[in-house]
Amino acid sequence: MDFEIEIANYNFSSIFLKMNNDIFVRMISKKTKYAINALVYLAKRNGEGPIVISEIAEKEHIPRKFLESILLNLKKAGVLASKKGKGGGYYLLQNPEDINLADVMRLFDGPIAFLPCVTYKYYERCEECKDEETCGIRDVFYEVRNKTVELLKKANLAEIIKRERHLITDL
Repeated sequence: MDFEIEIANYNFSSIFLKMNNDIFVRMISKKTKYAINALVYLAKRNGEGPIVISEIAEKEHIPRKFLESILLNLKKAGVLASKKGKGGGYYLLQNPEDINLADVMRLFDGPIAFLPCVTYKYYERCEECKDEETCGIRDVFYEVRNKTVELLKKANLAEIIKRERHLITDL
């Protein structure tokens, strides 16, 4: 079966799956979207030292209290570090090339799948399924999950910045 997966726009608010002229949409949470935007901002400023929360919130139009929670989650996950006091703020612990959207989405939204029976870490059998081994629906969405994860793993912070620059020069 032929299908196409595409990311709706540069800030990754939706993932579309087109299959036989039908369109399925998987929305990401606002928290994930804000996390990606904050990470891209930090990646653009990588090597400049810690960036204060208020600057990230203002530049990326993210509510400050919401951003604090997001950055703490990213810090606990080992993606960011912080420095307290004067000259403090948040900074990337990993290279922008090593931070991909699949990992960020899983951190905030859980599994990257349309069905619970095809997830890596959050497997759950579908109630109505008679036999997973012969389920055509599961087989299709297993392939969709694999291609989606492959695309999101390739989409790292450095790639997003590169795409943004390319889009700006195309205007």
